[in-house]
Amino acid sequence: MFVKNVWYIAAFDNEFEQPFVARRLLDVPVIMFRTSDGVLAALDDLCPHRLMPLSSGKRIDDELQCGYHGMRFSAEGHCTCVPGQTNIPSAATVKTYPIISRHGFAWIWMGDPTLADADLIPDMHWHDSPDWAPSSGYHHINANFTLLNDNLLDLSHETYVHHRTIGNGEELSIAHYPPEVTTEANCIVRAHREMPRIVPPPFFSMTLRHEGLINRWQVAINLVPSLNITVVGVHPVEQDRASAYIGHVLHLLTPESETSTHYFWSFIRNYRLDESDLTEIIRKGIASTFDEDKIILERQQKQMEVLGRQVPGVAIRVDEAPIRARRLLEQRLKDEQENPSYVVAPPALIPEYSYAQ
Repeated sequence: MFVKNVWYIAAFDNEFEQPFVARRLLDVPVIMFRTSDGVLAALDDLCPHRLMPLSSGKRIDDELQCGYHGMRFSAEGHCTCVPGQTNIPSAATVKTYPIISRHGFAWIWMGDPTLADADLIPDMHWHDSPDWAPSSGYHHINANFTLLNDNLLDLSHETYVHHRTIGNGEELSIAHYPPEVTTEANCIVRAHREMPRIVPPPFFSMTLRHEGLINRWQVAINLVPSLNITVVGVHPVEQDRASAYIGHVLHLLTPESETSTHYFWSFIRNYRLDESDLTEIIRKGIASTFDEDKIILERQQKQMEVLGRQVPGVAIRVDEAPIRARRLLEQRLKDEQENPSYVVAPPALIPEYSYAQ
């Protein structure tokens, strides 16, 4: 159903300012919190006594107290207190998961914990780098994560779904600029598209403060199973490419269930870094853009359920990258099923060619 031996995003770091965070991840209810020592903890959101969600109780210091009978559990999943008795049953434990804070995100490993190597966490250093400015947010999408992968690898839909923000007009449809699609290390698909001398869509006109023609390029990147990055570059045609405004749009997908997805996102820019107003304008703009995606994706999921059909029903040229990514995902699932210790070290997500002419 899901690739397990891989790091997924469980939360933004700043969410742990609250006592705990409870989410369903890969169809498993999980409760997470940061201890007083600054260490993240993740446990099944389940009391072993009467199967109550621990998130229905409360946190006391660095322990979780069940809201039904008051049993307490440590960050390591050990029961520390059973009200009304001194002995603690050996079965009174809660399963825990490796969880690590890195680059402003909490990464969780839902597979074999002995394989949870921190070196396997994909490099997202731009998100907390002083050389970049992030505009971040979250969407809950009632659709299977593979539909989101498809959407993010085929950006030709921008012309029709996002014509008010980032899409070109129909007379210069993004589909008219076919991408160069490549596969690397059996785990990455990249679709690189160049769009020279185009009228700037509203978003880029606003950020560039420029109404004339621009050169634009984008690289859609998918890392199996569900991490996506869109590299976006724009500059006025009269300026050199080295002066381009660059954005890394992180689309970090974690399946909630077979029909729903946690969508953690961040637009990270290398320009006008100190303009907090721009950061908020971009955040609101990106949120509105992904609201449009949410409508499309949830309708698509509903149609698949009602009609009992899969997509694409008919493959066209723009489906090349999504189909390649689906094949890599299918192979990864097969490899993990045949070898429960199967893991993959991800290569660099954004190579230099993403920026170069």
